[in-house]
Order: sequence, then structure tokens, then C-alpha cells
Amino acid sequence: MITLKGDTIYLRALEPEDLEFVYKMENDQSIWEVSNTNTPYSRYLIRKYLENAQQDIYEAKQLRLAICQDEDFPAVGLIDLFEFDPKNNRAGIGIVIQKKENRGQNIGSEALELLIKYSFFNLNLHQIYANISTNNEASIALFTKFGFEKIGIKKDWILLNNQYHDEAIFQLINTNNLNQ
Repeated sequence: MITLKGDTIYLRALEPEDLEFVYKMENDQSIWEVSNTNTPYSRYLIRKYLENAQQDIYEAKQLRLAICQDEDFPAVGLIDLFEFDPKNNRAGIGIVIQKKENRGQNIGSEALELLIKYSFFNLNLHQIYANISTNNEASIALFTKFGFEKIGIKKDWILLNNQYHDEAIFQLINTNNLNQ
């Protein structure tokens, strides 16, 4: 199982004990915009997902890790690699911190840094990308802090509260990758 340790947080594989946390995250409509969720998930579906969470990234084509602050096990957020493409050495990356009071405390920054390093040095990815609503200034600041560059805008991409919003795609190329 994967555990990545930072200075104040660590990333760990999901466990069956994360059922209620993941259930609350997936069904929190206030973050559906950033998680690309459209409908609620049942506990049954999340339980089945957690049972299969031990799958290798090469098999599942995704990796979801819990962001934790201490050894007491509870998660404060989730960070994902998705659309993993080993042929082209790329993946999407997304992050969400559950509670507003935990945002802006460097948790997301440290988690993103850990997963970028893991992606480039353990998975040997050539690039990672993020899809971010153009009005999500906090996420844009977080990703650009690590060198992600905006490479395009998807116009009227997200329908939220009966209004369309643009979504930007940000990309980070691994300049240390020797397999170019």
C-alpha cells in the first residue's frame, strides 16, 4: 500500500474505514463542481469501490489517496490521479479538501507536491494535467505555484446554477523525465 509522507501531512491508500468520509465527500453538492460529480453515490457503491481500491494504478487507471494530518487515521481530503495513460506517460490530477476550515492551511499544497513527485519519480510520468474552473482562483493559484501552465480554455464547459462557466486545462511537463 502507498503511503507518502510530507512535513505535516501524509497520503495513504483508502481503507474500508474511509466509507463514511468518502460517502460524505462524494455526496457534498458544494464540491460537485470540482469533483465532476452529477448524482449522489450510495454507501453500497462506495463500499464496492473501497473493496477494489487496492487495485494497481495500471489496472484501475486511477489512484485515489486520502490526505491525513496525523496518525489517528481520519482523512481531511482526497487527491487523485485519473485517466492514467501508461502508453503516453500522463495522468490527470485532482484534489479536494473537505472542510473549508482546513483549506488555506498548506494541506493541499503539501499533498499536491507529494503526488507530483510520486507521479514523476515513481510512475515516470512525462506530464500531468488538471481541469480547473476559471473562477476557482484558489485552485489556479495552487497549481500554478508548482509550475502548471494554462494551455487552454474549454468554453461554457460547466453548468452550475443554471449558468455556464469556462474550465481551463493546466499542464505540468516533467523536464527531468529521461524517457522523452
